[in-house]
Amino acid sequence: MGIPEKLKRGDEIRIIAPSRSASILSEEGVQVAKERLENLGFVVSFGKHVFDKDLHNSTSIQQRVEDLHEAFADKNVKGILTVIGGFNSNELLPYIDYELIKENPKVFCGYSDITAIGTAITTQTGMVTYSGPHFSSFQMKKAQAYQTHFFKQCLMQDTPFELEPSEQWTDDAWYLDQENRNFEETAWKTYNAGEASGQLWGGNLCTLNLLQGTTYMPSIENAILFVEDDEMTTPETFARDLTSLLQNAKSIKALVIGRFQRASKISEEQLLFILDKHPLLKEIPVLYDVDFGHTQPMFTFPIGGEVQVDSLKGLLKLVRF
Repeated sequence: MGIPEKLKRGDEIRIIAPSRSASILSEEGVQVAKERLENLGFVVSFGKHVFDKDLHNSTSIQQRVEDLHEAFADKNVKGILTVIGGFNSNELLPYIDYELIKENPKVFCGYSDITAIGTAITTQTGMVTYSGPHFSSFQMKKAQAYQTHFFKQCLMQDTPFELEPSEQWTDDAWYLDQENRNFEETAWKTYNAGEASGQLWGGNLCTLNLLQGTTYMPSIENAILFVEDDEMTTPETFARDLTSLLQNAKSIKALVIGRFQRASKISEEQLLFILDKHPLLKEIPVLYDVDFGHTQPMFTFPIGGEVQVDSLKGLLKLVRF
């Protein structure tokens, strides 16, 4: 896998909306996120169609692809952040010029629905992309320090480092009320102890599974999988989606599961019941309630990169990213 050049102070970051439009964000929120990135030393620019909006709070395939291509083709742009997630980034996949991206490698970061486009880019070009904060994530006040720290660790330097648990977590609708949030203590948990190292694939589980049967789905044979899902999932849907993914490979090396939102009703009891169904998961390292996905704060990790896992110690180390 090719590693795009790391970001540095003074670099231009282009904001694009390959899923939902930035029109759903408040003017104040856009300004706060922009200023936070500028305070990290970046120059922030926006794609031509970022604030346009259609019936699904998105824009046409043509408009979204145009902004994506322009961001990769612009020599001044060194990194690309997505506005927010949504439901439709997979619509773009057949229309993307992957050769253009391969010839102009640069940091591409987002999560949730962006799992589809990030994974497709990595599969088609051999360039690592990143599951991490959206542009809109930088509006958040509380828990921002952890998120920003690991964003910088992953995207602004290349020395291997350990991902560490946050002190506290929450999944409050912070964009509605920045001050009154309900935090609780973080604890990464071990389902099955063991050590493994290898290539990392994953992101939002139900979105990743949309790629099955297409040329955009990577081989996950002997991979380390990082998966999470949002508040729209249920124990039953997560169970079948996880089963479907596991059936894509004869074996995997490890499984790391992001923390679930409270509204999903996937309690620890439910999750353990689901994991117990799979003999494979009793033979490999499995960690859960980890700091990525739709709870805050979240770390950044490389799709297609290399990671080490020691689930007994709760250790995750990014090696090549």
